[in-house]
Amino acid sequence: MADRTRNDLAIYDKVAAQWWSDEIRWVRTLKNLVPGRFRHFDKQINWSGKRVLDLGCAGGFMAEALAARGAQVTGIDPAAEALEAARAHAASEGLDIRYDKGVGEALPYEDGVFDAVVCVDVLEHVADLDQTLAEVARVLKPGGRFFYDTINRNALASFVAVTMAEDVVGILPKGTHDPAMFIKPRDLRDAMARVGLAEETLTGLGPRGITRRGDLTFGPVPVTWIQYMGTAKKAA
Repeated sequence: MADRTRNDLAIYDKVAAQWWSDEIRWVRTLKNLVPGRFRHFDKQINWSGKRVLDLGCAGGFMAEALAARGAQVTGIDPAAEALEAARAHAASEGLDIRYDKGVGEALPYEDGVFDAVVCVDVLEHVADLDQTLAEVARVLKPGGRFFYDTINRNALASFVAVTMAEDVVGILPKGTHDPAMFIKPRDLRDAMARVGLAEETLTGLGPRGITRRGDLTFGPVPVTWIQYMGTAKKAA
């Protein structure tokens, strides 16, 4: 059963004004995850010229990285203030990124318009996973690709991602995650298959180093026990 004191999505708006400042440790952690994801994602696709949806874009870390790779990027998120921060920063960098307010369960786009959908640090937060995946499949072109990461559902993942990261070390704000909403890889694979998304790749995502500020850096790791990322493809 979901814990109403957890899965606090208000945290993104609360820090919107400082999203790009590097002043907040947990936001820096989210930023540090971006290169690690692309170490896997970049091997699967040439982003240049692709029309890409960043689903759950928050303040725009992934969206800007995608734009820098030549993608035509649309970001969507329910956090209005985080979106304003994303728009302002993109404008300051001269990046042409469209940002929309909305949720994964009801994407405001026509069928088959995106070459790829990127959805990171999101699936473990959505109200309806099956509906979100159905919407992802709907807006993808035939042969389009789905790129994601999320957190495994088991005792170790709950201990690391919630007890340690939130309650002890403070890498994330308390209440960020509800472990009841974490997703086993096989369950996600089955859910994707039900909407026509066939799993292509799967790998772990985890710490690979530490910065001079004491922040973790991330990349692919061989085990999927805690956090994992992958790709799936819509039938052509």
